[in-house]
Amino acid sequence: MSLLTNVMDHSLDDGYAEAAARKRAAGGGGLPRTLRAKLGLAAGLVLAALVVTVGAAQARVTAPAAAKERQELIDRIDQETDAADDLEGDVDALRDDVGARQREALRHSADSGRGRLVGLLSGAVAVHGPGVKLVVDDADASGTGSDGEPRGTSGFSDTGRVRDRDMQRVVNGLWAAGAEAISINGQRLTALSAIRAAGDAILVDNRPLVPPYTVLAVGDGQALGSRFQDSADGLYLDALKENYGIRTGLSTEDDLRLPAAPSVIVRTAQPKTEKGTS
Repeated sequence: MSLLTNVMDHSLDDGYAEAAARKRAAGGGGLPRTLRAKLGLAAGLVLAALVVTVGAAQARVTAPAAAKERQELIDRIDQETDAADDLEGDVDALRDDVGARQREALRHSADSGRGRLVGLLSGAVAVHGPGVKLVVDDADASGTGSDGEPRGTSGFSDTGRVRDRDMQRVVNGLWAAGAEAISINGQRLTALSAIRAAGDAILVDNRPLVPPYTVLAVGDGQALGSRFQDSADGLYLDALKENYGIRTGLSTEDDLRLPAAPSVIVRTAQPKTEKGTS
C-alpha cells in the first residue's frame, strides 16, 4: 500500500515538476511576453489605420454633398437679401411719393397761409431761414462725475458719452426757446418724434445717429441762442461740459436748411368739396 500511495502522490517525476515550476515562474507557457506585447501593438496599429482609412473614405464621399448644400444655402441667402433690398427701395419710393403729394396738397389748399404753417409745424415741408447750430459731441476721454451733478446717480458707466436723455433735454430746450423747426444730423423732428437709446446708440424715430450730433434750429437766431443758453436745459448742457468733458459749440446762422420729415403720417383728412355740389 505504501508503494501505491507513493505512486499516486508522485505521479510526475521530480525533474519534470521542477521544470514546470521554472516555466510558470518565467511567465507561463505559450508565447513569450515580449512577443505577445509586440503582436498586441501591431494589432492596435492595424485597427487605428483601418479607422482612419474608413473615415477618410467617408469624408471624400460626403464632402461634395456638404459643399453643394452650403453653396445652395448661400445662394438662397443672397436671393432673399436682394429681394429685401428691392422691397425696401419700393417702400422708400412710395414714402417719397406720398410725402410729395402731401406737400403739394398743402401748397394748393384753400387757406395757403394756414397750410404752410401746418406743413412747417408738422415737419411735412422743408424749411430754411435763420437760426442756431448746436454741435454736441462725446468727451475725448470718459470721466467720473461727482454726486449731485446731472449724472451723479444715473448709473451710467461711461459718463463722458452723450446719452439720449441729454439730447431730449437739448431739443426740448430749443423748442421752449422759440425754435420753429429742428433737425438732428439731418433728421427732421416732428411733434411725434422720439429720441431713444439702443445700447450706446441714440435713435431718432428708430434711426441710429452717430456723434458728433449737429442740431439745427430755425428761429430768431440771436434771441433763440440767448434764451436757450439762459434756460435750465442750456445750464444742464453747460454742467455736462464742465463736469464730464462733453464738447459743445453754439453758433448763430443766417440761413439754415432743414429737410422735410421722411414719414409724416396723416391721421385725419377731409375731402375738399366744391360749392354748389351735394
